[in-house]
Amino acid sequence: MNLEIKKSIKPINYFDAMNLLESRLNDLCENKGKELIWTLEHNEVFTAGTSYNEDEIIDKSIKIFKTNRGGKITYHGPGQLICYFVLDLRKKKDIRKFINLIEKTIIQTLKFYNIETFPDKDNIGIWHKKNDEVKKIAAIGIRVSKWIAYHGFAININNDLEKFKKFIPCGIRDKGVTNLKSITDQDYSNLDNKLIKNFTSNLKI
Repeated sequence: MNLEIKKSIKPINYFDAMNLLESRLNDLCENKGKELIWTLEHNEVFTAGTSYNEDEIIDKSIKIFKTNRGGKITYHGPGQLICYFVLDLRKKKDIRKFINLIEKTIIQTLKFYNIETFPDKDNIGIWHKKNDEVKKIAAIGIRVSKWIAYHGFAININNDLEKFKKFIPCGIRDKGVTNLKSITDQDYSNLDNKLIKNFTSNLKI
């Protein structure tokens, strides 16, 4: 694979990240440049996908930025691992299979930390069940243009869960949001490397 792995240590501005993804998308459409997997963290930002509704905003004082990704409203901020990508699906042309690959990658990665998670065919994302409560641990938001997939997913590590009370996360009213530290307080500093290793391995299958 002609793939660039990019890891940012300092928080990246959300709009700078989107501009880079769009630029890389255009290059790939013209068969220039490399595919991309990019791990990073954002400063606080609330974003809305193409299918959000205004009534999903609980705290009207928050500023919502509209994006062209799929999905509803989500929050990005410190303590959350973001994985963006720009990947060429033109040879496979199977979006469902690609989403399954992302779900598998996240589940594999969290299993390394002895955290059992699962997908939900009705609610996109990765979920964890504890004491009969099902809560989201990772959000997925993808857009496909000319069979190039971009945007990405976010895994909650030790982010501020109170922020998710300001809106209906991903439009799902009957389930909550959690993070890894709330499930098991352990060292997650190498999670990005585990994730990249699993993601690249699964892409080669």
